[in-house]
Amino acid sequence: MRLAIVGCGALGSLFAAVLHSRTDLVMLGHWPEQLARLCSSGLTMIHPDGSRSIHNFTVTENPSQIRAVDLALVLVKAYQTNRAAFEINQLLTEDGLAITLQNGLGNVDVLGRILGPDRVTQGITALGATMHKPGEVRFAGHGPTHLAQLGEKPRLVRELAGLMNNSGYETHLSGDLDGLTWGKLAISSGINPLTALLQVTNGFLASDSQARELMFAAAEETAAVARALGIDLPYPDASQRVFEVSQATAENRSSMLQDVMRGTQTEVDAICGAVVRYGHLTGQSTPLNEEYLRLIQSVNTTKPGEPLVSIVGSLQELISTHAQS
Repeated sequence: MRLAIVGCGALGSLFAAVLHSRTDLVMLGHWPEQLARLCSSGLTMIHPDGSRSIHNFTVTENPSQIRAVDLALVLVKAYQTNRAAFEINQLLTEDGLAITLQNGLGNVDVLGRILGPDRVTQGITALGATMHKPGEVRFAGHGPTHLAQLGEKPRLVRELAGLMNNSGYETHLSGDLDGLTWGKLAISSGINPLTALLQVTNGFLASDSQARELMFAAAEETAAVARALGIDLPYPDASQRVFEVSQATAENRSSMLQDVMRGTQTEVDAICGAVVRYGHLTGQSTPLNEEYLRLIQSVNTTKPGEPLVSIVGSLQELISTHAQS
């Protein structure tokens, strides 16, 4: 199998490090400093025990330079999906498959409109990764990956699952695309916005009582919207699952926190915004996700390093209001 990793950020780098020695792999990305470092000295991965390993694989920003691939693993930001879809369309064989492991809702639809719905499927992963600097990624937490084995190309999904499991990274197959998508959304809505606003690692949410209650409440809000849509999550208890993920990835800085710290666009609209939109559609109340959406959008308008006094004040008010309810 020839595999393309589409996206050169933290998770894209982690998956490339895990898989490049087991298959014919190329990375497609558009972060100049990252690509330059990968080309010159390879990717350094910092393991949970502090040890380091160097990984060398082919990287490029030009899809026309890539030989046709059987499988594209999509790990770009949600707002970059449309561009990625057009690039993948240039890479993918006629019977190839794109698997999105992205955050938020709508990515499968965007990819499917350009690639065709029979060439796209979904996955979720609880693996954690943080970019320290260009060319250096920290593996910040173990967790299972679930891949939806739908459509007409189950062989490629099974092959990727086999590569992951043989590399020591727990991976399962599932037949429930909607459940996988909303299962990841509940976890993302519980962890990402709160870590970004508090500017803390995932593990803080599990250890601090007030933060933990807010994490649970946002995840349960999202789970309630899923139930109203008739969707079963791939786990029985959203609070318990988000707690497990925050512990398993305790040292990780969430992707939204990393975006806020860099002063770049976040995926809040594809996460909290999606929960709010479907909440309105189903008549479900989503006050925490609405507030997170407003607060993160406010953060997006600040400059990196600016004091977030008003944001911190709003969050303290939110914590107080939730504690009294």
